[in-house]
Amino acid sequence: MSALKILIIPGSTRAGSHNARLAAAAAYQFVQADADITRISLADFPLPIYDADLEAQSGVPRAAVNLARMIGGHDAVLLVTPEYNAAVPPLLSNAIAWLSRVDQPPEGRGAVFRNRPFAIAAAAENRFGGERALAALRLMLTACNAMVIPSQLALAFADKAFNDMDRLKHPADQAALDALVRQLIETAQQTT
Repeated sequence: MSALKILIIPGSTRAGSHNARLAAAAAYQFVQADADITRISLADFPLPIYDADLEAQSGVPRAAVNLARMIGGHDAVLLVTPEYNAAVPPLLSNAIAWLSRVDQPPEGRGAVFRNRPFAIAAAAENRFGGERALAALRLMLTACNAMVIPSQLALAFADKAFNDMDRLKHPADQAALDALVRQLIETAQQTT
């Protein structure tokens, strides 16, 4: 049996992002579980702000189609989101909006979300750890007919959560990440 292919997408492109560090910690855990991981940056898929008039005039941008193909080439996806003003940041929200418009015959628009498990995680310097952004992201993905696993990780006090190797320092945080990784792998095995 070949290794599961897991795609990890941080919702931040900022240098030193806690969410990019959490994505790195998750990537390490997936590798330890014998998964084949790919970690990408949304900076490599530049997209204009979603606009229905722009879509009608020019179609779905090539970068959105390429991102949908990237997701489609994996068995499962982990999205790691920052929290901006108690919501999903514009970069990730916009990517999801465009992905929902990609038409993949014969399945149709938004097919990239269907029949593929998604996991979600967030890191923030406050005590909530991005919980509000996770609630919003879960709602967005569910509206796109994505299968979002129940386990999630809201990493509080992220500025103090990592060691020098970008591994989680606190046992409770590590246990939550382990549970997320295990559940995403188990769900992906059941759906592939």
